[in-house]
Amino acid sequence: MRVKKWLAALGVSTMLLGGVLAGCSSNDNKASQNGGSTDGQVEITLAGWGGNPSETRLLKEALEAFEEKHPNIKVKHEVISDQYMDVMKTRLIGGEAPDVFYLDAFEAPALIETGVLEPLDQYVTDEFNVEDFEKPMLEAFQKDGVTYGFPKDYSTLALFYNKTMFEEAGVEVPTTWDELEEASKALTNDGVVGFGVAPELARMFYIAESLGGDVVKDDRANFGSDEVVNALQRIIDQRNIDKTSAQPTDVGANWGGEMFGQEKAAMVIEGNWVIPFLEDTFPNVEYGTAEVPTINGQKGTMAYTVSYVMNAASEQKEASWKLIEFLTGPEGMEIWTSMGFALPTRTSVAEKLGFDQDPLRAALVEGASYATVWSEGVNLPIIMNNFNNQFVSAFLGQRPLDEALKEAEEQANREIRE
Repeated sequence: MRVKKWLAALGVSTMLLGGVLAGCSSNDNKASQNGGSTDGQVEITLAGWGGNPSETRLLKEALEAFEEKHPNIKVKHEVISDQYMDVMKTRLIGGEAPDVFYLDAFEAPALIETGVLEPLDQYVTDEFNVEDFEKPMLEAFQKDGVTYGFPKDYSTLALFYNKTMFEEAGVEVPTTWDELEEASKALTNDGVVGFGVAPELARMFYIAESLGGDVVKDDRANFGSDEVVNALQRIIDQRNIDKTSAQPTDVGANWGGEMFGQEKAAMVIEGNWVIPFLEDTFPNVEYGTAEVPTINGQKGTMAYTVSYVMNAASEQKEASWKLIEFLTGPEGMEIWTSMGFALPTRTSVAEKLGFDQDPLRAALVEGASYATVWSEGVNLPIIMNNFNNQFVSAFLGQRPLDEALKEAEEQANREIRE
């Protein structure tokens, strides 16, 4: 039983969770009728991780707009800076969790399994217009047709390319992976690599499945299959045979955006977060973005998304839904995403803000409809850790890829069985 595994990992009895939920359930009906208050005034708690000062200001603006529209509801905003999910799971078990909180798609399947999230479909009205959401982002928070969260924002991956380097090398922006490999050869020189790589599953999941293989199958690791190994072999060969790619630490950088900003890589595949980073840190770099090059004629990219979810044990469910409804509705989402730090999951909001036509963000928006969301079953954390531990050794040329991934797959599945 997955809930037992999840609770056991925290060292807490399943009986405690049952007691917490049972203790709250008798109050749910009354709470849903009056928002958890007998005097008409309600306070609900919203928890999430922190952001930069601009994001903090935007969320504050959105919450103020909500409270102005709903003067009988007061929102207490709590920032959990460290070990967010560990803290959240512990509080859920202890009956001290917030009414509404952030949930990353990566963590969603396992948390949905435990039953601690409130199903939201019963609250939705036609005016909310669920069809307006980017489908892959919405589906990341659904199970068996039931919706447990509505995505507040997302980022996909796009190709970031250095315009100056491309012009000097006489290279066109690649639209296929074969073209990317050829362009990398022309762009590699004088301490600059053509392509910067983040050798981790979160960035390469879609590449791994580009030949028809499954990284995860029946909630078990499957990345040692021939299809996955063959799909990823070109990433290994580009670094170790062509020598036209590198990871950030190879050139003294901490991550792909920094590697690109320092002009040590002519191309990287990165997310929306790179745009404000480059504006603030490397404003003189002339760059453009394009959709991720196709592989075997198929478009692909990754998507990372976060939703607002409701605590199933909340005594203030109607008020909590009103908050989720506003923050993921057109008005609240427009406020939150207006500066483009994250992209709106509603297509209407993206169009209103002009992101679908923005020179730098249009490629990221375009990828939303076909992206692979970073979320794949309850065991993805175990699968990811074992993949990453061994894939890097192959990327660095220390061992064959097929050997590394098969060993990692066996270890991941041993841990899953246990």
